[in-house]
Amino acid sequence: MVETLTREQVMAHRIAAQGLHRDRALDPLSSLGLQDSGPTARLALAARTDGEVDPVARGLVDGWTHRGAPHHHPPAERNEIAVAARPFDDADAGARLNWSGPEQRRVGIPAREAVDRAADALVEVVTEPMTKGAASGGVTKLLPDALLRDCRPCGCVHVNEQLFRLSAFPVGVGLDPTQKTLLLTPPPADWERPVEGDPARAARLVLDYLRVLGPAGPREVADFVGTSPTAFAPAWEQALPGLVEVSVEGRRAWLPAGDLDAALGAPDPDVVRLLPPLDPMLQARDRPLLVPDEALRKDLYKIIGNPGALLVDGEIVGTWRPRASGKKLTLELAPLLPLAPDARSRLDDEAERVAAARDLKLAGLTGQAGV
Repeated sequence: MVETLTREQVMAHRIAAQGLHRDRALDPLSSLGLQDSGPTARLALAARTDGEVDPVARGLVDGWTHRGAPHHHPPAERNEIAVAARPFDDADAGARLNWSGPEQRRVGIPAREAVDRAADALVEVVTEPMTKGAASGGVTKLLPDALLRDCRPCGCVHVNEQLFRLSAFPVGVGLDPTQKTLLLTPPPADWERPVEGDPARAARLVLDYLRVLGPAGPREVADFVGTSPTAFAPAWEQALPGLVEVSVEGRRAWLPAGDLDAALGAPDPDVVRLLPPLDPMLQARDRPLLVPDEALRKDLYKIIGNPGALLVDGEIVGTWRPRASGKKLTLELAPLLPLAPDARSRLDDEAERVAAARDLKLAGLTGQAGV
């Protein structure tokens, strides 16, 4: 018999599984990591822990992983993620590179070979910490013209950006975000470069996604990784024996079998949190389920300049934006509806956490019409 989960149960389960109750030892979401953009990772940690919110101080390492975006990961996960980031074949590599059929024919080099060529060049070039521009320039000199692009913003020709990013982590090239200018870092001395993509090990991504963003299906997981469901099917098939099917809003979805009871009995999501843009909660690919209100969903998921999400007792009920002036921070809130007095009182503590995570002093909250 297929269990049915309501949308409210799904939200409660995700909130608990992601540690947003602050009631468990913090797990930096294993192989999913924390996407890093400005203070995003610090604020995501502040929403989940009373402890250290600096990813570097917590010992996390940074690299271009899922979708070619920078993510913080536990060091112990680094090699496993490198294997998962290695395309299985040309179809998978082409999907991760966002190459259409005509683009692949224009390039004239199989997609996975292109990734390997760029990876070889990165290993040769990045032998010490260096800026992205310096690394890109060095790699560009080593690649055939077919793998280069005329970049209007840069006013020059250089290696295709997504190819550059997706080639880095499998060969151990990471990122150092602690300097004023982002630096690429050389592979660790003991780095083992994956020769082939391994669906059995990539199945770990499937399980981790479903553990914290499930129930979901193969399309959502593949989209998170940055490939197509067809290309990522080998990893899904490897994970499938450990999954259980459920029904959510009339659609089929899956959870790790050991998480079903937790989802059915998730605690009341009685938390107020100021989630930053790119927060793990917002990484769910079933966005209409996560944020049913279309206008709010469009506001949260812009191409650039996304606001944060206001999470109140199991629902995303609005947005927030930081306004910094000197060492002071004001948070501008935009709830869909007036917030209850209890929610408003709990927001004060969360706003203080946001300011502290950014090493600023909270000046106040604005934009709370009717609160």
